[in-house]
Amino acid sequence: MALGALLLIALPSAARPEAADIAAAARGVVRVVIMGTDGEKVFPVSHGTGFAVAANKIVTNAHVIREALQDDTLRIAIVPPDGDSADYARIVTVASGKDLALLETTGKLRLPRLTIAGTAAGDGDEVAAVGYPMNVDRAQGLDLPDLFRPQPPVKSRGFISGARPSRDIDTVLHTAPIARGNSGGPLLDNCGRVLGVNSFGTTSDDGADAEFSFAVSDKELIPFLKSAGVEAAVNALPCRSMAQLDEAERERLSAEQAAARAKLADRAEATREERERAQLEAELSVMNDRENAMAIAGLLLLVAAGAGFTAFNLRTRDDGGKAMRIAGAIAAAATVGALAIWFTRPGLDAIDRRVSDLLAQKVQPGAESADKPSNSADNTLTCTIQPDRSRIVSEPPTDMDFTWTASGCVNGRTQYGFADGKWTRLFVPNDDDAVSVNSFDPESRTFRTDRFPLSQSTMAKAREARAAYKAPACGAPEAASKLGEMQSGVTALLPGQANERLVYSCHPKN
Repeated sequence: MALGALLLIALPSAARPEAADIAAAARGVVRVVIMGTDGEKVFPVSHGTGFAVAANKIVTNAHVIREALQDDTLRIAIVPPDGDSADYARIVTVASGKDLALLETTGKLRLPRLTIAGTAAGDGDEVAAVGYPMNVDRAQGLDLPDLFRPQPPVKSRGFISGARPSRDIDTVLHTAPIARGNSGGPLLDNCGRVLGVNSFGTTSDDGADAEFSFAVSDKELIPFLKSAGVEAAVNALPCRSMAQLDEAERERLSAEQAAARAKLADRAEATREERERAQLEAELSVMNDRENAMAIAGLLLLVAAGAGFTAFNLRTRDDGGKAMRIAGAIAAAATVGALAIWFTRPGLDAIDRRVSDLLAQKVQPGAESADKPSNSADNTLTCTIQPDRSRIVSEPPTDMDFTWTASGCVNGRTQYGFADGKWTRLFVPNDDDAVSVNSFDPESRTFRTDRFPLSQSTMAKAREARAAYKAPACGAPEAASKLGEMQSGVTALLPGQANERLVYSCHPKN
């Protein structure tokens, strides 16, 4: 029993759904309203749900637009989840046998597309259904005109109960509650990726049976979109929560720090051993030099003594003392040489100097910094995505090249700001309701992008904050510090956690 408990603890936990992921996907979920008119006023005939697979392309169920197919006087309205405008749509294609339909907006409405899950969910995985159930509208007492007013969709949770063919359609069986009006809405995994298109649910005559729901699976959706010429964003990478990614990053940093400490300890031990060997070698060398010097000095003293004795004995010769003077000079020179060698012999303090010299000879210049990234010179880099350090909920990115300079200039035209010890650049697009924060660490050569999906109202504020400043040009005086301060207005509008994180490892381009 205890062993089983330990095994359960050791198993990695499944990715928990994050509200930010489902909310990000819900930005592209719309209400699909079939509209009629009596010649004087417009009224809704029925409604369902749809979701964007391109900026102007919407997937829904074929049965949601059945009335519009049968009556060409009816129109299809697309009501987004926020903002202040709706749009009309035309039917692009319908696969009634698969209960799928593709619509195209006819106005200026542009929606953030949802990403399709490239792998099927497993039994028991948690999922979310997003849509516009009629029973919620009725419970809120909404009037018919309210159907044309942008409102956030309803999100419900459940679990995968299996995949099974139904009426010749490959479907996903799940327990996320859906009702009339949810039809055509997405079934999402924990990263907000589409697993299927909610289509129908089970019914019970007495209400005692458990309720299940069916979604047309991606096995049907992806070929349907491809046949219609739509290149959907498909992501087959594992789904991990941001909390799991942060924990993995902490573990990675901890492992790197432990390895660095171990390497430092090994280097310190190697240095200690090198110094001990150098100390012993220096001591033997100095002692040998001292002994040699003393031996030479002693030998010269013997020569001096012999020459002096010879000079003394030659003092009475008849040659006028020439031989005596020669012997005396030899004695004097030998004495001076002996004294010079004695007093210039290496002292014990020479051991430390020789230790330093020996250690310096063993250090290779530039060995410590050969592989160290430089931020003082220009770098042309190739950056490769690191899936294990990234959370990719949209279409997987490709590798990229860019040039970085010590002043924070990218590709010679885009200045990065420097604040709080980080190089960053914020991008606030006009055609996408998401702010991207790019950052680069020159020391580790790590490039990172954090994406923050925002509502239309918050995105409008972000665009206003971005329009309030003009980014300085590369190389302008104090460009980095000024831009770092300018970007704070946009940063203040961002939520505490990004929805997507892309981490690249960069290296010099060959």
